Amino acid sequence: MGTRDYYVYLLTNRSGTLYTGVTNDLERRMYEHKNKLVEGFTKRYNIDMLAYYEVTSDIGEALTRERQIKAWRRSKRVALIESTNPQWRDLSDGWFSPAPPDSSPPSAARNDSGGAE
Repeated sequence: MGTRDYYVYLLTNRSGTLYTGVTNDLERRMYEHKNKLVEGFTKRYNIDMLAYYEVTSDIGEALTRERQIKAWRRSKRVALIESTNPQWRDLSDGWFSPAPPDSSPPSAARNDSGGAE
């Protein structure tokens, strides 16, 4: 049996509100946050920018770290983010692209000469 990774992550929004969470699939979880698929704090406050994350193979360690970070003052969480992401870039930028309105292959829209119809 292979090891599983667990992620402790911090999200923010344009106003700087912070959210701390834990997941075993960061890409899926970010997709859920960005597409507002789960009711709650992040959906209500439009928190969908990944500012920081760390990974461990120990779920107990991940949950302990999440609780530790949640207990910190905001200034300490900000310092954690800025230690690796001083510009507060969305670390998940480029992970997803919106699904095209028409999911048919591009060749379906071409005529026999290879040009668009």
